[in-house]
Amino acid sequence: MISVEDARQRILSSFKPLPHEDVAISEALGRVLARDIQARRTQPPTDISAMDGYAARSSDLSNIPKTLKMIGESPAGGSFGGTVRQNETVRIFTGGPLPKGADTVVIQENTVANGELISVRESAKAGQYVRKAGLDFNEGEIGLRAGRILSARDIALAAAMNFPWLPVYRKPRIAILATGDEIVRPGDPIGPNQIVSSNAIALRAFIEVCGGFAVDLGISPDKTEALLQMANGARGTDLLITTGGVSVGDHDLVHEALRGAGLKVNFSKVAMRPGKPVMFGDLNGIPVLCLPGNPVSALVCALVFLYPALKCLLGIPSDEGTLTEQVRLASPLAQNDHRQDYLRATLERTSDGVLWADPYERQDSSMISLLSKAECLIFRPPNAPAAQVGDVVEVINFPTGLAAI
Repeated sequence: MISVEDARQRILSSFKPLPHEDVAISEALGRVLARDIQARRTQPPTDISAMDGYAARSSDLSNIPKTLKMIGESPAGGSFGGTVRQNETVRIFTGGPLPKGADTVVIQENTVANGELISVRESAKAGQYVRKAGLDFNEGEIGLRAGRILSARDIALAAAMNFPWLPVYRKPRIAILATGDEIVRPGDPIGPNQIVSSNAIALRAFIEVCGGFAVDLGISPDKTEALLQMANGARGTDLLITTGGVSVGDHDLVHEALRGAGLKVNFSKVAMRPGKPVMFGDLNGIPVLCLPGNPVSALVCALVFLYPALKCLLGIPSDEGTLTEQVRLASPLAQNDHRQDYLRATLERTSDGVLWADPYERQDSSMISLLSKAECLIFRPPNAPAAQVGDVVEVINFPTGLAAI
């Protein structure tokens, strides 16, 4: 039986970032950028007006009021081709290019128009209400770095930099195979000795919210031939996940069946609670992560092992999106044994801004309802001493998805 950290490092050493692909910018939200992108244009491309008003020379506005002669217009999307000379002005609109000779904009609220004669009632300094060329970014400037999870804000920037397509890491294809005669899918007929399986559905949701693509292979009965036939559906994927059948019972066939098919086992037990019967290996070139059939154990192991593996495949830096933080403990905890604990807990922030974690009294790993209600997992290392109310503990938050504003 190995430590959680040892197991995690062994898993991560088996993966590397996937190749990248180009996707339309409209489909890039939540994807991971595969290389730095540099602006393909300067924004704005020239000096433009930030307001509706009149483009003028600041040197003409030292004495106010001042009457200027309007000689043309500069709308957004158009321009004035001439030059503004002494005591002249050009009607300009927000986004309109600043004409040659002008260095300031007088907002229209500070003027009175009488035909072509514009009376300026308030002075304007050079550069006032002018957005200089390159104010936002310049051509060739790196706007977004590789490894960034693209948010709606990033999509806006990439579009402004004139990118219709973006290079992103390919989504990991993760095959899921649930096992066991005792489980059925939600809505299917339930026999007297069967239960409804949530693992495959939960893992699929977990994979997709973390940026992967899940391939549900179905539920295999406890028969070696059937299990191997269904496991063949993982060919071409980046990882096969199984749930159930990895303990030590007579009917736990996954170890035996996959070993017979060529599975090279890296490890088969981890000193953690819940989730001890975890196995990892390689089946003819496909990494295989075998998770317990217990739904809480399966999801906790997904958070501890699958989440960092997905980040690696997606090219996300290991420190990006870290889920841990330190909080105060709201209930006492006894001394821990040699296994690393992950305790379901609620979170509450008091009026002084301090965040408190309160573990559920019962931590039975079959209780999926408590995992649904939980807002974090309290992390307790092996042999941790007893903890009292107010002690600082580390918690693991749940991933909330890659797509963000």
